[in-house]
Amino acid sequence: MAERRCQAIILAAGQGTRMKSSKPKVLHEVAGLSMAGHVTKVARDAGVELVSVVVGPEMEAVHKAAAAIHPAVYAHVQTERLGTGHAVLAAKADLVEACDDVIVLFGDTPLLRTETILAMRQKLAEGNDVVVLGFRTDEPGPYGRLLEEAGKLVAIREAKDCSPEELGVTFCNGGIMGFSGKVILSLLESIGSNNAQGEYYLTDAVELANARGLAVAAIEAPEAELQGVNNRAHLAKVEASYQAAARLKAMEEGATLLAPDTVFFSHDTKLGRDVLIEQNVIFAPGVSIADHATIRAFSHLEGASVAEGCVVGPYARLRPGTELEADVKIGNFVETKKAKIEKGAKVNHLSYIGDARIGSKANIGAGTITCNYDGFNKFQTDIGVGAFIGSNTALVAPAKIGDGAIVGAGSVITSPVNADALAVTRAKAFVKDGWAAAFRAKKAKKS
Repeated sequence: MAERRCQAIILAAGQGTRMKSSKPKVLHEVAGLSMAGHVTKVARDAGVELVSVVVGPEMEAVHKAAAAIHPAVYAHVQTERLGTGHAVLAAKADLVEACDDVIVLFGDTPLLRTETILAMRQKLAEGNDVVVLGFRTDEPGPYGRLLEEAGKLVAIREAKDCSPEELGVTFCNGGIMGFSGKVILSLLESIGSNNAQGEYYLTDAVELANARGLAVAAIEAPEAELQGVNNRAHLAKVEASYQAAARLKAMEEGATLLAPDTVFFSHDTKLGRDVLIEQNVIFAPGVSIADHATIRAFSHLEGASVAEGCVVGPYARLRPGTELEADVKIGNFVETKKAKIEKGAKVNHLSYIGDARIGSKANIGAGTITCNYDGFNKFQTDIGVGAFIGSNTALVAPAKIGDGAIVGAGSVITSPVNADALAVTRAKAFVKDGWAAAFRAKKAKKS
């Protein structure tokens, strides 16, 4: 649909009082991304060129969340909350010269798929002036009903206004609507507030369009995709739905999950083929895992790149800025941050590697720490190719260990170590035979 231009209006002015939160509802996250971010992302991927976000007063953070995803986001403030039709009109300035397609979205439906928006755009491209997204359910209850005649959508009826026959309809309103840019502003300005709530309902556009002889259609999406969020329980349910779909997709694309229900993905997690993920692994935002890597149990990864053939964990924590080259081994209770660990290097046990480069084939012994922070500034540690760092070593940054150098266990390194050198900084050991027995005997007499 490259020849058709599209814009989206995202309604995000609700405070979400039932969330019992100090931040706007749409800023609550699903899979590490705000709900507003999810909706903006699918709109972007569906070819939306312009996004108008309708927010409430003092909700600049919502605008910023959307703008972080899409390059052309404009905010409009809805000072009064007088219904969905009134909310869309808050973006009137962006509709004076509307695009071919205008899609009205809600900021609290993070499971909406790009394919669904594309399907709505296709319906508009076929000549429809209004397209409504609906779903079918065995329990229509409080949902508005989509009433069709001869395959044409004639009205959206709120449940409280339905006749007994209409209450039996299971095709329900999902809220999301698409409009031809040629008619949207005229339809919006014709919506009245002659109802019990005294509000302007966007759904009234359907009957108004039909009265003008315009083409109106409905398309269907799965009910789960249109789940909205009004409280923390809804948020948890949506998170569970997202994770279930992400796990299935990961396995379909060639990853092995030993205990799928215990693995949690972020919205942007990237997995290669033949990746093995063990139990209780969490992927926070910004993680990519290449082919044939293994992520062992109870590991937490964020902002990290893991190359082909690496093994991470168990009980490892990779923090932002971690870059593992091919065949690196990161073992149990190892934490890394802003660290480049080159091909074939090993950090196998109980270590912290931060603000550092570890050369290829280097071996980092258990209990090694890069002392990278002095309370004010961070400093870099550089460990050369093939270097060997003995257990329980502290490398006080800025530190440089040359290629092939060996650092003895228990050392505190504060000066550069040349290539192929040995560095040991232990205090001289001494042993006094019999001292412990004499000490215990002395203490026993006093007691």
